[in-house]
Amino acid sequence: MRPLLLFLIFSVRIFQSQAADGLPKPKQETPRKPTRYQGAIIRGNAQEKKITLLFTGHEFADGYPVIRQTLQKHKIKAAFFLTGDFYRNPAFAAVIKGLQKDGHYLGAHSDKHLLYADWGKRDSTLVTKEQFTEDLLANYAEMEKHGIKRKAAPYFLPPYEWYNQEIADWTDQLGFTLINHTPGTLSHADYTFPSLGKQYRSSEVISNSILTYEKKDPKGLKGFLLLLHLGTDPARTDKFYPHLDQLIFQLKARGYQFVSLPQMLK
Repeated sequence: MRPLLLFLIFSVRIFQSQAADGLPKPKQETPRKPTRYQGAIIRGNAQEKKITLLFTGHEFADGYPVIRQTLQKHKIKAAFFLTGDFYRNPAFAAVIKGLQKDGHYLGAHSDKHLLYADWGKRDSTLVTKEQFTEDLLANYAEMEKHGIKRKAAPYFLPPYEWYNQEIADWTDQLGFTLINHTPGTLSHADYTFPSLGKQYRSSEVISNSILTYEKKDPKGLKGFLLLLHLGTDPARTDKFYPHLDQLIFQLKARGYQFVSLPQMLK
């Protein structure tokens, strides 16, 4: 091959290489971080149409048969946060075993369902660090009796779904992560009953609050941690859990996917 031709080919290749290096490189997508409030995770990725169902339990578990059947029907893995009193109650042993068999996340909800912070003055902590630590570790001790290791249950949901930054900090110091439900709907009011007066919310009102929020808010329910109760006081006759199947159906029809808590927060 002639020297001039070799020179031209070599020059073109150098130019192509330099041109490629000069092009702006595509930006790598950075994962969306969960939303936090007062130190606790309250929402997953608000860019994806994914929802995680959370259930808490302390004294009651009357919704278990219906809730379990509904989750099995829709092939949903939910997260159940239960108190130490719940875990140690012989009447709930079959409930815990069933939830484990179905592959749901089982976590802590405090041992004795303590109120951590003043309702009116949130930054006023009502327990000492020692009381908090002793209570939470007692919850995990009961979980271990059911074969639930700490590493498998890093997320902790506070009793009454009420806490402050100090509680979040103490949780973190113990090696756990505080989470709470995503605000905006009335799903957590499914425990209320008529004698509570203005606090009471019917199942219809609760369902409408969820569907209306989804429609009106620009982000809808993306990344939502939607909280319900595993059981409620007998004084509430209008139980919400029979409506769960229809709610899931409607949200799936709107394009939502129900994912486990670890999937949501990974």
